[in-house]
Amino acid sequence: MELSKYSVCSLLVMFNPARVVLKGIIDDGSCSSQRGDADSAFGYTKSFEFVLILHLMKEIMGITEILSQALQKKSQDIINAMNLVAATKERLSELRNTGWDSLLARVKAFSEKHEVDILDLNALYRSSRYRPRLQDNHVTFEHYYRVDIFISTLDKQLQELNNRFNDQVMDLLTLSSSLVPSKRSKVLNVDHICSLVEKYYPADFTEQERTRLESELELFNIELSKNSKLSGASTLTEVFKVLVETEKCENYNLLYRLIRLILTLPVSTATTERAFSGMKICKNRLRTKMSDDFLAYNLVVYIERKIAEKFDSESVIEDFKLLKGRRVEL
Repeated sequence: MELSKYSVCSLLVMFNPARVVLKGIIDDGSCSSQRGDADSAFGYTKSFEFVLILHLMKEIMGITEILSQALQKKSQDIINAMNLVAATKERLSELRNTGWDSLLARVKAFSEKHEVDILDLNALYRSSRYRPRLQDNHVTFEHYYRVDIFISTLDKQLQELNNRFNDQVMDLLTLSSSLVPSKRSKVLNVDHICSLVEKYYPADFTEQERTRLESELELFNIELSKNSKLSGASTLTEVFKVLVETEKCENYNLLYRLIRLILTLPVSTATTERAFSGMKICKNRLRTKMSDDFLAYNLVVYIERKIAEKFDSESVIEDFKLLKGRRVEL
């Protein structure tokens, strides 16, 4: 189950009732595995570290929620979404640099209210991840919680945003939004589009084609003011469909090629998301010891199941027979 800001807030509000329910399952659970899981979960709720992580999740999700919603909207909101990316990065950096003391104060207040033991943060932290030599160097609970949990988590969030929205991605998003007529101005920025095409698609457009593309865009701008179908398109996909339906893709063949190149960009992301979704199904709780190779083979069959359904058993057996000679006929 994916957690959101509201589910984490609900868990904080329902903290004590949730512990009462878990205690009831421990005492009256129908089976030993259910009671064991409840006992393990109840143990986590009594931990100061659990409360700290819960509050940290609430802070991070509160910052990133608006950006997540903006990224799910249509392409005319891409410019606003890019501004939100920069604001989100700045807010996460601000939380990383100056937010530890206020977060710790809220965690302590919550722990006192709900009778969670507050650890002595100046005591030495003992864990297998630190060698005895390092433990002698005063690795305290405060250091572990602040550096290894708080700062490390925020650094990973910032790194993910930087990887997903680097300069190249931001420019390509700008190019995508530039090809969609906005409500305020029904004119495309020809110079801006051509400069981005020259920068990111040098192998797809020759110098002569880039010159022709500029002419196509200028003509396209004139037609936008007269063609209600084109000016009414609110996404890049809709612009592409209108070009095909009105058979203008032949007149604006370079613009058509550019839009097609941009629309194929999300394919790699979609494949990755499908792989992670398939992984949750193929490698479940009962298959935790599955090797990486076996998991990869299963994922290929699951993700590309429409292709796999076309193979019949006889063809698989024949291919298997051709791999090498066998003593027994299959």
